[in-house]
Amino acid sequence: MTILQIASLLIVLAGAFGAINYLFLRLPPSIGILIVALLASFAVLLFDYAFPSFGVAAAVRSTVLEIDFSEALLEGMLGLLLFAGALHVKLSDLKREWVVVMLMATIGIGLSTVIVGIGFSWLTGMPLLIALVFGALISPTDPVAVLGVLREADLEKSLKTKIAGESLFNDGVGYVVFLVLIGIAFPHGDAHGSGLSGAAQLFVQEALGGAVLGLVLGWLTFRVMRRIDDYSLEVLITLGLAFGGYELAVYLHVSAPIMAVCAGLLIGDVGSKYGMSEETRRYVDAFWKLIDEILNAVLFLMIGVEVFAVAFDFAYLTAGVAAIALALVARLAAVAVPILMLKPFRAFSKGVIPIMTWGGLKGGISVALALSLPDGEWKPIILTATYIVVIFSIVVQGLTVARLAERVGRAPELM
Repeated sequence: MTILQIASLLIVLAGAFGAINYLFLRLPPSIGILIVALLASFAVLLFDYAFPSFGVAAAVRSTVLEIDFSEALLEGMLGLLLFAGALHVKLSDLKREWVVVMLMATIGIGLSTVIVGIGFSWLTGMPLLIALVFGALISPTDPVAVLGVLREADLEKSLKTKIAGESLFNDGVGYVVFLVLIGIAFPHGDAHGSGLSGAAQLFVQEALGGAVLGLVLGWLTFRVMRRIDDYSLEVLITLGLAFGGYELAVYLHVSAPIMAVCAGLLIGDVGSKYGMSEETRRYVDAFWKLIDEILNAVLFLMIGVEVFAVAFDFAYLTAGVAAIALALVARLAAVAVPILMLKPFRAFSKGVIPIMTWGGLKGGISVALALSLPDGEWKPIILTATYIVVIFSIVVQGLTVARLAERVGRAPELM
């Protein structure tokens, strides 16, 4: 199939499954599309089991495998999704929460990676370095999933800022940690670094370089937009920033996700206030909200059909179920430790730890990173465990976190 045919198929299926969800399930749009896609995938597998001569599952599997999920997300959709998410997080709000956000996105990711890695190595007998790679890819919360849930929950502004800011930044940091560990664990494969010194250099280059590039490109774009008063052209310029900036970051070997977040934050705050007319601001917001919703729908559809890439081995499935508990314990540590470190110096709202723990949804980024691993004996179990954790996170946690938040997170904040 050509790229255009694949894109057309995904758009058609996302629209069809979205309509089924709207008419019958009435679930949040992205989660509903994921569930319908999963049900359709399992229906195909059951049909193939009952009537193997038709070969339906094999045909569907070959089509699914033609879609390079990892490349489509990491090299295409992710930049637009992160830019769109960052546009709606105000720097003035983030400035008040930046310490806790940064601690969760750095110390939190490190703790989570170590906890999951050691636990998964013990459970499966996997070499510790490879298990740490699994810990790195499963630790980041997915901003696409998290920001979608935030729209459904009635939370205090500061708590929303913590959750949104942390999900945007820990995604970029987690990706850098993943690249560093890949470089150490697979030095002769798709390596991204060599040894500990190369790993440290890569981390600084990726993280700091991505932030600097995002801020520079965002500032230059803002300066251009100040001189223009044409909403269609300014929307096009922001689209060029998201696309072009992401690809430039990839070319320069700096963190493209961090670049997209920093550029989006600058344009969404400074650019929106001082570089856009009221009319332009409305069109830019509406355009990026629509892009966000469409790509969300396609992404969750793709997650649902990726079940055909999963190995249904009993040992793998058991490891995946155990990985759910590991991921939740690691997430609790990633949230609780930074908050407890800061508690002597500031107060937090009631329920911040349980809400942020249960609301730390995993998503397509983890699946894409698992699919990007070099082929080897441990890749199937990592991919299966990742998929199980992601499905549980989106469906179970995603459908219940708003209720949990409303129950424990509505008390006045003690700031």
